[in-house]
Amino acid sequence: MQNKGALKFLAIALAVACAYQLSFTFVTRHVENKAAQYAAGDAVKEQNYLDSIKSQTVYNLGFIKFNYKQCKEKEINLGLDLRGGMNVMLEISIEDVIRALSNDSKDPGFNQALVQAREEQKNSTKDYITLFAEAYEKISNGGRLSYIFNTPELREQITPNSTNAEVIKVLRSSAEGAIENSFNVLRNRIDKFGVTQPNIQRLENSGRILVELPGVKEPERVRKLLQGTASLEFWATYENQEIYPALVQANDVIKELQDAGEIVAETGDASTVAAAADSLVAATVAADSTMLANADSAAAAGNSTLISQLDSTDASHVETDEQAMISKFPLFAKLRPVADEQGQIGRGPVIGWAKSFDTAAVNRYMSLPQVKALLPRDIKLMWGVKAIDPQETTFALYAIKANTRDGKAPLDGGSVVEAREGYAQHGSSAEVSMTMNASGARTWARLTADNVDRCIAIVLDGYVYSAPVVHGEISGGQSSISGQFTINEARDLANVLKSGKLPAPARITQDTVVGPSLGQESINAGMMSFILAFVLVLIYMIFYYNRAGWVASVALICNLFFLFGVLVSFGAVLTLPGIAGIVLTMGMAVDANVIIYERIKEELRMGKTLAMSVAEGYKNAMSAIIDGNVTTLITGIVLFIFGTGPVQGFATTLIIGIITSLFTAILITRLIFVGMLNRERKITFSNKFTENFLANTKFNFIDKRKITYVISGIMLLITLVSLGVRGMSYGVDFSGGRAFVVRFDQPVTANEVREALGDVFTGTGYEVKQFGQDNQMRIVTQYKYDDEGDNVTAEIEDMLYKALSPLMTAQLTEAEFLTTAQNPYGIISSDKVGPSVAHDIKVDSVIAVLFSLVAIALYIIIRFKRWQWGVGSVISLTLDALFTIGLFSLLHGLLPFNLEVDQSFIAAILTIIGYSINDKVVIFDRIREYQTLYPKRNIKDNINNAINSTLTRTINTSGTTLVVLLAIFLFGGEVIRGFVFALLFGVLISTYSTVFTATPIAYDLIRRKEPAAK
Repeated sequence: MQNKGALKFLAIALAVACAYQLSFTFVTRHVENKAAQYAAGDAVKEQNYLDSIKSQTVYNLGFIKFNYKQCKEKEINLGLDLRGGMNVMLEISIEDVIRALSNDSKDPGFNQALVQAREEQKNSTKDYITLFAEAYEKISNGGRLSYIFNTPELREQITPNSTNAEVIKVLRSSAEGAIENSFNVLRNRIDKFGVTQPNIQRLENSGRILVELPGVKEPERVRKLLQGTASLEFWATYENQEIYPALVQANDVIKELQDAGEIVAETGDASTVAAAADSLVAATVAADSTMLANADSAAAAGNSTLISQLDSTDASHVETDEQAMISKFPLFAKLRPVADEQGQIGRGPVIGWAKSFDTAAVNRYMSLPQVKALLPRDIKLMWGVKAIDPQETTFALYAIKANTRDGKAPLDGGSVVEAREGYAQHGSSAEVSMTMNASGARTWARLTADNVDRCIAIVLDGYVYSAPVVHGEISGGQSSISGQFTINEARDLANVLKSGKLPAPARITQDTVVGPSLGQESINAGMMSFILAFVLVLIYMIFYYNRAGWVASVALICNLFFLFGVLVSFGAVLTLPGIAGIVLTMGMAVDANVIIYERIKEELRMGKTLAMSVAEGYKNAMSAIIDGNVTTLITGIVLFIFGTGPVQGFATTLIIGIITSLFTAILITRLIFVGMLNRERKITFSNKFTENFLANTKFNFIDKRKITYVISGIMLLITLVSLGVRGMSYGVDFSGGRAFVVRFDQPVTANEVREALGDVFTGTGYEVKQFGQDNQMRIVTQYKYDDEGDNVTAEIEDMLYKALSPLMTAQLTEAEFLTTAQNPYGIISSDKVGPSVAHDIKVDSVIAVLFSLVAIALYIIIRFKRWQWGVGSVISLTLDALFTIGLFSLLHGLLPFNLEVDQSFIAAILTIIGYSINDKVVIFDRIREYQTLYPKRNIKDNINNAINSTLTRTINTSGTTLVVLLAIFLFGGEVIRGFVFALLFGVLISTYSTVFTATPIAYDLIRRKEPAAK
């Protein structure tokens, strides 16, 4: 074996890298277990504990240290189906953007075109602007769009002489800007929502944004948060010196209320006071310089006596001093006064700093009527959006002056025409230039003139993003915000300023909620099936291949270790279908070992030495292994490109699993065998039961092809009749609508649930099916599924509660029914798909299947140098897919589990195609080898001999894959049972089609092309 040393080094390096990546997960689990023990069931206390140690070192490798936050970012990222949470697809309303660009034009043709484009988009793959342009062209008989969009804001870009194509180009650019701004707003909102490991990504060329929020317990609050229009405002501010005396009085009032027992003291963790002693003084100095550099505010100040008492708290005596501290300074124990180390009260709009876990307590204190009476009547308190310390745990509180007659901001984002980042003329720092329209320029001039040498706060969604000092009146609408910005910071501020430019609300078009109880059950079920399947595969390999089976088992364990390590290093999300992908990968990983071992056994039967047989076995098996895995890899890549959410998670694990399987099956096992041979250890590849299993079969498969053609024809006929008569049961992914899984606290029947829902879902269809246990029902409805109103989901959930709560033995509140955060009963998952998304999913699914078939056919033709093999493969793969579809059509509604056609089903079809072509390539490769070795034999004999010689491999691979799939089917949980059922059938039908469909078809095509072949 060449380069043995390099291969050993590679294997060891990969193992060390994977161990390093996986170690972060163990560290975070250890820290979170300590937090759970400390909190003793108090969720708030547990979160406060974790927040307090976010910046503390929890993992020290000697040469590098990691805090809890860094470890959390590097741990295994579980999908929503495993941890509970919310997956939301938002679509930016391009129609609203176009209306805004036209200044809400009343032109009848324009408005009719908007409505027509909206309706056509539900069943079209074209984007909204293209549909609008086509509709307007027809409705207006070639009218000019420039007459509608030649507004003051667009005058520089669109003139009366602009062509429609030029106008559409401007509209696309403006829509792109609106989508980008909405994305930035959503990202900032999610960052403030306090969700661990959120994921937000923009889906290119679709105007859609995907948001994943693990662990969310208030879905309705999230929907309102995500769908609100961005609110950009400019506010005058108070000075810290003006507010500080009132804060001192407020502290005394709160102390009196606590002493009188009228309010409960806000107790904190030990970290609260420790933070005051350890980091807030340092944070004060750091934040002061930052805000000065950014022109946000002047130096901080405070009462020297108070500051000295706050600073005197020793972190080592926190437990003793905490209650005394909170008792004497209840407000300032939570809200650190802005002051320097000399105790001077300075200027600026920031009136205090608080740790993230203390902001809620400060809000409660400041909202007390007795405290509000001490503050100016027109004051508004707003938190800064970004933390001021490097640990990102401390936030500033700003004093906003709401002194307008209506209490609204004197200037909003609608006045901002343009904002862009750039570098200052002098120096290397970046700055932001801002342009306002005529009306905004006048208001801005007045606002800046009234606030010279004071700060104006830039506020988005109630959070302060910046508060620059005004040095003089700014007229003409051109402004520059400068300071020690980096270019990225300047870009972020420019995006904030542009976010109010156009009203582009994001509407939810797809919405999936998984309750935490269902998530935990999925973890348990997934782990159960995973462990069982893993053990069964190990037992099977050890039994069948004796000592070589032990080597294969070691390779399988290494494969699993490498797979998880690579998964974590890529930041991939592990979903329940992902676990299924890992288990399926284990079954398929065995295939490479089976191919190698069977080739070694053939070499041994020829009388070769063990060392030579091993070398020749690996050499001869290589082409079949590579070809089979490449074709499966093609389907995995197609799944990854066209899939979303759990389907993409399945594809990720499948792709990584294929690569790690190749590495372990080919290299790791070879290294072990070489080591054993060098030590003259005995290696056996069979036992007395398996030594000659199917070794000497002489079955004439080709002569039986007409019989199998008839069988395939009958199966195809049954499939087509079933599709025509029974059709398919489409999931909400394909049909659009809403699906809810409701868990009751007693057994119920589907008829009972249907009767209860009959009074609320009048005039629309709905479907009720048992989902797993006899106390769980899945309800699917298209009631108002195409209504984009913000409150439709809440309305339907309210209808479900009123209809189904009588079926519960215990009385649940509506809040308890809608989330299983505190109890296991009620809605444990929900799914909503709008019509446009459903249409796109259907189109993408068809494209994915066709693309994978074409790609595989091309690969087969190139590798085997004959188009007949490619055609035979595609016909066979198409039949595999059709027969699986036919099975779902035939049995939906008859079996006690879900057989809906959804994204997971398409993933199953593509996986079957990948598995099936892997099976076929092994036989094609052996036929190619026999044609080379025995060119004088007729092709029929070579094909029959090739199928017979690979029969052991075919049975073993199919057997191990079926074993692992059966384990998932029985123990993997209800969520993926239909998905695994499709794979089970797919493995069986793929094995059949390889032997009795693909190869005979290719043979008949070759025989017609070459009449001499017999």
